[in-house]
Parts: sequence; structure tokens; C-alpha cells
Amino acid sequence: MKIFITGISTDVGKTVASTIVVEALEADYWKPIQAGDLDLSDTHKVKSKISNSKSQFFPNAYELNTPASPHLAAEIDGISIDLKEIQEPKTENHLVIEGAGGIFVPLNEKDTIVDLIQPDYKIIVVSRHYLGSINHTLLTIEAIQHRGFQVAGIIFSGSENKSTESLILNKTGIKCIGRIDEEPYFDQNVIKEYADLFRENLLGL
Repeated sequence: MKIFITGISTDVGKTVASTIVVEALEADYWKPIQAGDLDLSDTHKVKSKISNSKSQFFPNAYELNTPASPHLAAEIDGISIDLKEIQEPKTENHLVIEGAGGIFVPLNEKDTIVDLIQPDYKIIVVSRHYLGSINHTLLTIEAIQHRGFQVAGIIFSGSENKSTESLILNKTGIKCIGRIDEEPYFDQNVIKEYADLFRENLLGL
């Protein structure tokens, strides 16, 4: 199974969600594009919080120096992101692929994150509650569906908002994989607890 994890915006908890999914499935992990924080990248963060010894971590296709939109970060580095250069790693294991920001974050003048999604990917949307997040969640889901893909599940991140969550789930009919609370910290033990909670729903995708 290949799972593509995207968010309704930046800083909504995609990397924590990706870590939980990796641990739950003992899956491999790949972030195609990393912009900024190369010494403490999302791959480093996920790897540091995984307990199992099966998961492999594949190198980024593009490592960009500036913490900015990939198209701008690439321009600052004097390069242009070419989708043909982004080759999915080969593995016999489950693979978790983490996007960057939301689905319309630009990679170059033409392509965006959604253009990385392949027909065999199971798409999980991470939604975090803030004023406007319902709109952002519904827009993200509709845009993915408009491209001919299905959203396999939603992970809610942050403080619980039952009204928002039930509205989104009822309106979209999409399965909730689980919710990640506002924890004081995320270490291997906390990640493992969430992995145990999410595993059954993930295996049912």
C-alpha cells in the first residue's frame, strides 16, 4: 500500500501524522521535496520517533536550502524542479509519501504538489482546526476529487472540535482514520500509542 499524506495548509501536523502511519504499518517513508531545515528535515524527525526496525527512509528527490515554497526555494538555489526527476523509490513494503504544505503548493511555474499523486496512492488529508479550516478542508478534498482521485481518509490534528469534525465527515462521507490531540510532546512512546490506535483503520484503507 502506498499512502500519500497531504494537509489543508502548512503546519497542520502532516509530519506527526506521517510518523504515526509509518509506525502503525512499519512502513517505509519518503518525502520527495524538502525545503529548508536540511539538518533537521522531516525525514530526520520521522526517523527519530520510530520504534520499529523495519522502516526504511528514502532520500529526498530535491533538498532545497530555503524554508519557502518549493518553486521559490528551487529558484534561490538556481535550479528548477522537474517532475521527471522525482522517481518513487522501489520497495516491497508499505510506503508513506509526505507532501509539502497543501496540494496546490507550486513546484515550478506549471506543477504543484497534487501532480506528485499517482493513481495507486491512498490519499490521507490532515486537517487542523482553525477559523477557516472547514473551508480549506472541503476545498482540498473537492480539488483532489476533481483530479479524479479519491480521498481514503482524514486525520484530525490539534484540539478537538466535534461540530467541525462531524460536519466535515458528514458532508464528505470520508472515513476518519483518527485524531491527534494537542500533546505536550511527541516521542517514540506517544507515537507508538497513536500507531496502535490508528492501525486497524489504516489497514482497512
